[in-house]
Amino acid sequence: MVQLNAPVLQFKNSTLFGIYPKSFFCIQIQSRNSTMKPLMVEGKARARANTRKESAKIRNIRMLKKFNGTATHPRLSVFCSDKQLYAMLVDDKNKKCLFYGSTLQKLFRDPPCSIVEAAQRVGEALVRACADLNINEISSYDRNGLNHGEKLQAFEIAISNYGFLPR
Repeated sequence: MVQLNAPVLQFKNSTLFGIYPKSFFCIQIQSRNSTMKPLMVEGKARARANTRKESAKIRNIRMLKKFNGTATHPRLSVFCSDKQLYAMLVDDKNKKCLFYGSTLQKLFRDPPCSIVEAAQRVGEALVRACADLNINEISSYDRNGLNHGEKLQAFEIAISNYGFLPR
């Protein structure tokens, strides 16, 4: 059983250095079984839920709420791991993948080449698939919050030569 007959401390506003914080209460709780005395703080002295530097996944989820692909203007989603690159053209309205290319596929690795060259071949295959599907514009370019690297740069050069990157 918790007893609340301990003194309650109340801190008033301080005019020191022109700071006027909201008053808050500090309650000391005593219990028979516990030796810890928790500090309860009320008011606006709570910590922020998210820090200023949010993770890449949180930013990506927020971006996906704004941009959706259609059949004529699909969303280009690119994921670049440490060793491979994966690219997809996505029609979010009909929930279909219009194109998928990866540096793991034999189509892009034959004849044997480096990962950077394979990423460039994936970009060129994406442009050919867009021409076959009569796609002239991409609604959004989704890098999944990742930074530019050699593979991603080679892929972007291949598709930007044909004007498929949105400005």
